[in-house]
Amino acid sequence: MIPAFILLASASPRRHEILDQLGIAHGILRVPAPEGEDEPRLPGEAAADYVRRTAQDKARQAVAWLAGGGHPADIPSAWPGDWMQAPILCADTTVILDGDVLGKPVDAADAAAMLRRLSGRTHQVHTAVALASGGRLLEACQISLVSFQELSDTEIQQYCASGEPFGKAGSYAIQGRAAAFITHLSGSHSGVMGLPAHETTQLLRQAGTSR
Repeated sequence: MIPAFILLASASPRRHEILDQLGIAHGILRVPAPEGEDEPRLPGEAAADYVRRTAQDKARQAVAWLAGGGHPADIPSAWPGDWMQAPILCADTTVILDGDVLGKPVDAADAAAMLRRLSGRTHQVHTAVALASGGRLLEACQISLVSFQELSDTEIQQYCASGEPFGKAGSYAIQGRAAAFITHLSGSHSGVMGLPAHETTQLLRQAGTSR
């Protein structure tokens, strides 16, 4: 059974919307982020390992923050019982091309450089999901292949000017204007958005908490 209520340790509106779409009641944890926008890769760490470790680290940080006095920012009005006992869901999404992690751009020039690399090519999107529940840490990873059309300099400039690339792994949002760039998707649309619906639901079922 899926837990009646969970805590989502993410400020991402896309992950919030996906849980709403699935009918999963949830509160929001806004855990203070470590210094820096993206967690650095460890020396010699493969890109695929990096995304899984990052999701697991987020879950551990959320558990520690809550135990140290942190409080959910938003809790459903029908929350039953002690929210301290609720499972905590975390996720991390990474765009990988040629073994490189394309994280969130630092500025327009960085975003344009990433989009030029993605232009006319197929890349991987890894979204790792971690669920801290009852002293256990459950995890899964969904991998999608996304193919881009050839992008002109004008298209890249206009897209960067829209502001959409900022705060997005790989400098694009599949649910936004960048949908027009994608010629083929093999995998999970929700996974590329930031929270794979199937894998998330399976993890919640594994948590073993009754509705």
